Amino acid sequence: MKRRTFLTLLGGIAAAPSVARGQRTAAPVIGFLSSGSPDAFAPFVAAFRSGLESHGIRYGQDVVIEHRWSDGRYENLKTLADELVRRQVALIAATGGVVSAQAAIQATRTIPIVFVVGFDPALLGLVSSIARPTGNATGVSLFTTELASKRLEVLRDLLPQLAEIGILINPGSATTGVEVEMTWAAARRYGLQLSSFEAGNPGAIDDAFVQAARQQVRALLVSADPFFTIRRKQIVELAARHAIPTMYPFRAYIDDGGLASYGTEVTWGYEQAGQYAARILKGMKPSELPIMQPTNFRLTINLQTLRALGMTLPIDVAVRAEVVGDTEPVRR
Repeated sequence: MKRRTFLTLLGGIAAAPSVARGQRTAAPVIGFLSSGSPDAFAPFVAAFRSGLESHGIRYGQDVVIEHRWSDGRYENLKTLADELVRRQVALIAATGGVVSAQAAIQATRTIPIVFVVGFDPALLGLVSSIARPTGNATGVSLFTTELASKRLEVLRDLLPQLAEIGILINPGSATTGVEVEMTWAAARRYGLQLSSFEAGNPGAIDDAFVQAARQQVRALLVSADPFFTIRRKQIVELAARHAIPTMYPFRAYIDDGGLASYGTEVTWGYEQAGQYAARILKGMKPSELPIMQPTNFRLTINLQTLRALGMTLPIDVAVRAEVVGDTEPVRR
């Protein structure tokens, strides 16, 4: 055998084990189920990936994520969840509120589920308890629904002469009834008249603001519903057009020009969900991970929007708020 041929064969034999060693099994797949849309939820997806990577799970290398978006059409979530189950994903991240978590849990009792919801998941039957969530699901509660009365209180502080207030709700949401009940209780406590305005599609949001303006509602609360989060730019623009001071559940609205928000930083919740997903992929069971709950809540005021509405910032609100917008001195 010629020397060149022999060396070529020898090189091929030597290379074979290294090729074998270099072969990798397919990366596990996370099914990211959401009631939202890719554009509106982009910061939340980024936070989820950050949570994964903080626990050593590299997106695109150690794990693949397949997204299923319902774009506010909650009736499609069951079909999307079933698709992920048939895909045999390693884990489902059910995000965008209770509706996504319910769809995922109904679709599978074996695939691990990490959810992000705005209400107590034990009260809704998603888990057996906060501390010990038996079953295949765990996750994060943002407490957005429970803070409805606090948001009303802040609006009252901003508008001391407030007598009538409205709340924008989605009739198709699983937590609307609870949120309205809590808001009604707070309104009665402060002697305020509360009116509800329903909107389950983009056109209905326009109609709700027209109706609120006709009723001369002095201020408006926006329900902590994922559908409204998707349409937040539309809602902020309508609030400005009709000059209605509006309180929102999330900081994302304020970044788009909304007046004020009070609640948990949503990106925090998604980052925690990413960390839980990483821990499960590394071998932990959902039942070993208690429901994560926030400890910090933030009041944010957009100073530019405040002034555009002809309002001033009371000192007792200013001292506890994060003020964003322009840098002119605050009139108190």
